[in-house]
Amino acid sequence: VQLQASGGGRVQAGGSLRLSCVASGRTERKYGVGWFRQAPGKEREFVATVTWTGFSTHYADPVKGRFTISRDNAKNTVYLQMNSLKPEDTAVYYCAANTLGGIVVHTTEYDYWGQGTQVTVSS
Repeated sequence: VQLQASGGGRVQAGGSLRLSCVASGRTERKYGVGWFRQAPGKEREFVATVTWTGFSTHYADPVKGRFTISRDNAKNTVYLQMNSLKPEDTAVYYCAANTLGGIVVHTTEYDYWGQGTQVTVSS
C-alpha cells in the first residue's frame, strides 16, 4: 500500500491544521494507521493511532485533548485534526500503516510509511 500525507503548513501558536493520509494500492486489507512526527535532531515519535474500524484511538500524552485522529474508509483516508498548536509541535509528520489493525504505537510495528509533511508552529 502507498501512503500520501498532506496538509502541513505554517501556523501561529494556537492555530489549527488538518493533516490527511490517503492510501492507495492494497487498500482492501484492514490496516491500522498511525501518525508520527520527527523534529530536527530528535527521534521519530508516536503521535496518534486509529484501529481499522475507527472505533478505537490512542494518543501520545503531549497531544491528548488537542489532536484528533479519524478515518473514512470509504475514501481510504485518515485525518489528524490538530488544534491549539504549540511551537513544540513543529516537526515533519508521517502517516504509517500496520497490518495488525489494532492500537500500535511503535515505529517498528508499522509496515508502510508516507513521505511526511512539514508542520511549523511559530510563537
